[in-house]
Amino acid sequence: MTGPAAYRPATGAVTACVPRTFCYVVGTRPNFMKMAPVLRAMRLRLPADRHVLIHTGQHYDHEMSRVFFEDLDLPEPDHHLNVGSGDPSTQTAQIMERVGALFIDQRPALVTVAGDVNSTLAGALSATKLGLRLAHVEAGLRSFDPSMPEELNRTLVDRVSDLLLIHSPEARDNLLAEGIAPESIHMVGNTMIDTLLEHRSTAQDEPVRDRYGLRGRYLLVTLHRPALLQGPLEPTIRALDAIAAEIEVVFPAHPRTRAAIERLSSPPRRIRMLPPLGYLEFLALQMKAAAVVTDSGGVQEETTVLGVPCFTLRANTERPVTLTHGSNTLLGLDPERILDIPERIANGPVRVVTRPEGWDGGAGERSAEVLDARTPAHRGR
Repeated sequence: MTGPAAYRPATGAVTACVPRTFCYVVGTRPNFMKMAPVLRAMRLRLPADRHVLIHTGQHYDHEMSRVFFEDLDLPEPDHHLNVGSGDPSTQTAQIMERVGALFIDQRPALVTVAGDVNSTLAGALSATKLGLRLAHVEAGLRSFDPSMPEELNRTLVDRVSDLLLIHSPEARDNLLAEGIAPESIHMVGNTMIDTLLEHRSTAQDEPVRDRYGLRGRYLLVTLHRPALLQGPLEPTIRALDAIAAEIEVVFPAHPRTRAAIERLSSPPRRIRMLPPLGYLEFLALQMKAAAVVTDSGGVQEETTVLGVPCFTLRANTERPVTLTHGSNTLLGLDPERILDIPERIANGPVRVVTRPEGWDGGAGERSAEVLDARTPAHRGR
């Protein structure tokens, strides 16, 4: 890739290396969980280099963002772009404009993005346009569902990335099938699981059950994807409300999800609706749940490691390893299948869980090793 003149190496004698600058772009709470172990490992491994954390503000709830940074023991971002909400095209364009200006100012040796949200795509495209090296954490995931915005984002990011850090074997297969050079692909493991394992003992002591008056067994629910909110939301809520007569149903809801539920002709009567939760609170609820109903990719992974039965209300998953090794079961976009959950969990574990390779708490360190080794040194004159 050819960048602007500001990025072309100066001519003349090279006499010394100078510190490299690494930029890390995050914008949503799942980004924080995936990037935190990488950033921490890079700072420990390369203390003489500059590590610049950029928060786009795609998740615009500043209080929730603050809680996540505190829970994950992350320093405040070096730059907060305050982009906020908006339609995907406008939001992506605004992030590109603002993060691109930072890249021009910082001149990073490497930009690292994570996941598949609009901030991921915008950071990747800005870096590519400026001729910067780019690394993608959690590369190679595919649902093969072109209607998912995340599928477009992650596919495009993988096409322009120099370093593709993967967390499961099928990710490598997907990338190779798309013509990605094998030497660009690096199996490092699941950085989000690093975050979970680091904070599991703290979450164990989180008094969230007492805070919300939970006494017995409960089903934890988290749903947020447009395919559901703009589709069979009403029959989904009816089914959850029905099984709440057998087992308590606890639903921490994003404001957008709660607003959609409140517009239904028949609002739920038995479901325990909770406000959005911080990372440690939600992890504590997952750990102690009888089962989880979700449409979240990250929750499919977390329940796999926790050994908690997970029922995914989607027609597909970009994380098939959670089906073969974990506790995840695809229900399809079929709310009627929710009615079978109480009987299924009453009969014992859904399946034996075998933790996938690299989901061991060391993915951040392995990522840092790759990023360090594959990033050329800056040199002074």
